[in-house]
Amino acid sequence: MSAEFTGVGVGPGDPELMTMKAHRLIKHADVLCFITSESGRSQAKEIAAEVLASVDKLQEEIPIVMPMSDDRTLANGRYDAAAKAIFEAVDRGKHVVFLCEGDPLFFGSFAYLLERLQGRVHCEVVPGISSVHAASSALKLPLTMQRESFAVVNGRHSEADLVIALTTHDSVVIMKAGRSRQTILDALATANRTEDANYLEYIGRDAEVIVRDVSLLDPEAGPYFSLFVVTRKDRDRG
Repeated sequence: MSAEFTGVGVGPGDPELMTMKAHRLIKHADVLCFITSESGRSQAKEIAAEVLASVDKLQEEIPIVMPMSDDRTLANGRYDAAAKAIFEAVDRGKHVVFLCEGDPLFFGSFAYLLERLQGRVHCEVVPGISSVHAASSALKLPLTMQRESFAVVNGRHSEADLVIALTTHDSVVIMKAGRSRQTILDALATANRTEDANYLEYIGRDAEVIVRDVSLLDPEAGPYFSLFVVTRKDRDRG
């Protein structure tokens, strides 16, 4: 296998949702790179655990310890250091695979490494199933039908921005909902979309939570891996 840097999407949580290509590349990688919490836990590595258990060679690791903070200075420093380590590994003839929850280029941390390394080393991307599509499947709910419009927005936007999205588009997925839960609930109420909304946490994992009546949600902050799916209850199915 030629030396390169590959971002591999491992999907939203269910190991069976990983692609065959993801399995192959992870199993044969010389070096694994992944985001880990300050406690040492890596969601992406946990999703790929079954594949990693079948690896028959020693794989180097480049863990990126990422603090949960709005201050990007420290995070950018960690990405800078990881990009340097990845470049050096590729320069030694190693194939480096970055494990990324969901899809590498959809709110994926791989994008920050790609930005630093593209043009310096050969980069490839293997798509993964995003939490948006996993949520739609878990709800058994189409994201769009007929002439409906669809938007994906970040829950960290202001309430006013969320209201604009909710009133402009038929279907809206609000990502990174955890710490912004109350703001999102307020925006749903203002836009008269509360009854259209569903809330999900940890899709495809043992801790999965689905709430179809969001008026029952507590206003307190939720986990990072959570989102709202908002679709028209009175949608045109003709």
